Amino acid sequence: MRVLVMDDDARLVELLQQGLRAEGFAVDAVSDGLDGLTRAAADNYDVIILDVMMPGLNGYKVCAHLRSVGDNTPILMLTAKDGEYDEAEGLETGADDYLTKPFSFVVLTARLHALIRRVRPERQIVQHFGDLEIDAGARRCRRAGTDIALTPREFDILTLLAATPDIAISKAALLDQVWDSAYEGGPNIVEVYVSALRRKIDRPFGRASIETVPGGAYRLRSDGA
Repeated sequence: MRVLVMDDDARLVELLQQGLRAEGFAVDAVSDGLDGLTRAAADNYDVIILDVMMPGLNGYKVCAHLRSVGDNTPILMLTAKDGEYDEAEGLETGADDYLTKPFSFVVLTARLHALIRRVRPERQIVQHFGDLEIDAGARRCRRAGTDIALTPREFDILTLLAATPDIAISKAALLDQVWDSAYEGGPNIVEVYVSALRRKIDRPFGRASIETVPGGAYRLRSDGA
C-alpha cells in the first residue's frame, strides 16, 4: 500500500515514515502543498495524509483541488487545529476523515486501513482540459477523441503540469520529479520533452495548451486552448 504524507513538520514526518513503513506502507513525503499536488498527480497512492497548515498551498486548498480534477484518493486530514468548524471545513473540501494532533499512531493506522477498504478497486483519475483528456490510471492521453501516443517521460511531464493547471512549474522542478537522481544533465533537457509534447498534443489540433512562462517554467492551461 502506498501513502503520500503532506506535512511540513519534519520530525512528525520522520516518525510517520518509520511507523508506517513498519506497518507495510510505502511512504513518500512532501512539505509543500504545491509539491504535494505534483506528487499526487505523478503517482497512484492508496491514501493521502494531509496537514492543514503548509507552505505553498494549505491543506484545504490541496484537498479541494484534488477533488476538482477527479482525484478521489482517500484523504485523512491531519491538523493541530481543533474544533468542529475546522473539521467541517476539511470534510466539506473533500477530506474523508479528520484527525487532530496529537494523535495515537494506532488510531491513525486503523483509520488509514479503513479508508483504503472503502475505495473501489476500479478507482481511476481522469482529468479534462477542454478537449484534452488525461487518464492517469490508464496512462492514456486523448484529444478531440483521438488517442495520442506519449512516451513514459512525456506522460509524466504532462501529468505534473496537469496537477496544477494555470500554475507555472519550473524546469528544475520538472527535472527533479521526472528524472531520477542518477541523471547528471541540466534542466534544458526538459525543453526537448516539452517541445515533443507540444508537437503531439497541441500543434496537430491547433491548440497551445502548454505555455512557456518567463523565468524558465511551463504551465498547462485549464481550458486546454
